[in-house]
Amino acid sequence: MARIQQVHSGRAPGGVTVSDCVDPGAMHHAVRMQSHELLKEVLKKTSAKQISAELGLSLSLIYKWAEPPVDETGSGANNPLDRIEQLLKITHDERIAQWVCERAGGFFINNPKAKAQPYQLIPSTNSIVQEFADMLGVIAVAAADNAITPAEAKAIRRRWEDLKSVTEGFVRQCEEGNFAELKQAVAKSAPAKSE
Repeated sequence: MARIQQVHSGRAPGGVTVSDCVDPGAMHHAVRMQSHELLKEVLKKTSAKQISAELGLSLSLIYKWAEPPVDETGSGANNPLDRIEQLLKITHDERIAQWVCERAGGFFINNPKAKAQPYQLIPSTNSIVQEFADMLGVIAVAAADNAITPAEAKAIRRRWEDLKSVTEGFVRQCEEGNFAELKQAVAKSAPAKSE
């Protein structure tokens, strides 16, 4: 699954405090929270009556969203989060996730696919530096006339998202220990320290 990240901490629409939206479970391979579990947590901070009134839905339906689905021996109802997940699976269109992230004041970055073979450390860091240089080049060209058009802003955004994706791939490789073999090889070739 992809990871959702937020640009800045702050408040999302409706006054909900939005902090780091990175999925820590993805980094540590922990069990991911189910949608009904998340909604149960949300209902501890936001009134189910308020949600019911503002969405024009029954209070019992709001509470059912926070219960396990019927097929997992619960009495819960298919909730909006489940429907978003279904839309993503059916369409394979990441713009849906991007739209949700933008509404929460953040952005969407698709997790890079893990490579079967370990990355080489230097080429990986060079790739981050190159992406950063490419982004700065796009910014420099756009800002040369002291004005940035909507098309130029879109190009800057695209380069920025590419940079974030490459950097995320590097960080994930570090977290997964894919540079460990290189570190071990360097350690073996280093001269032993005398005491």
